[in-house]
Amino acid sequence: MELKINEGERVDDLQIRGYRIIQDPKRFCFGVDAVMLAHYAKVKPHERCLDLCTGTGIVPILMHAINSEDTSDVKYDAIELQEESVEMAKRSVELNDLTLDVHVILGDVKEAANYYDAASFQVVTVNPPYIEDNKGIKTEYEPKMIARHEIFLKLKDVISSASYCLADKGRFYMIHKPQRLAEIICLMREYKIEPKSLRFIHPYVDKEPVLVLIGGLKGGGQQMRVDAPLILYKEQGVYTDEVSKIYRI
Repeated sequence: MELKINEGERVDDLQIRGYRIIQDPKRFCFGVDAVMLAHYAKVKPHERCLDLCTGTGIVPILMHAINSEDTSDVKYDAIELQEESVEMAKRSVELNDLTLDVHVILGDVKEAANYYDAASFQVVTVNPPYIEDNKGIKTEYEPKMIARHEIFLKLKDVISSASYCLADKGRFYMIHKPQRLAEIICLMREYKIEPKSLRFIHPYVDKEPVLVLIGGLKGGGQQMRVDAPLILYKEQGVYTDEVSKIYRI
């Protein structure tokens, strides 16, 4: 299906099942964090999945591509605050002929109760803004700043809304910065999402982690698994075998 591509936009091949996504480099393009989250999250047949802070829809679109052979009846919802990103996400959904399976709305994650019923999703995913609003160097271009900094949405808002949306024993998947892991775990437990798995992402085998994947269970028991680290590069510009397999290169 061919749709209008606006000036400055591009169509990127996701390297799986012919899926594509519309992006605008000036606004924000997805990175390794979204790809790793989409592969980390697990869905089962007949489930509903909600992606918070969806941006241009990369996580639900990529999850659909990854899982569609085994879980073709999974439905994906997604919510995003920035109107231009939502419009792009909807066009990408149409581009991939996914309008029956992926539904993107304009909305504020803090106000999830205005859009969704409580306990209505079995899976919630999120790649949220990482940087506290009073910290870090801010870019001048607002869409990128909103995506990276907690200007309109705090970590507590993300986790409380995820908890509201998750059914009992529903699964929560997030990617974030390791520096905030203690805060993340405390907030997850405060909102009854028990941390169940962690996986640190390192740029190289001898470097500190730059990202962490977190899995949680709504109303789960107290036992957590720490998986082997995910290493991105063998050397500069050369992915490890695991990452090459994820990217299908």
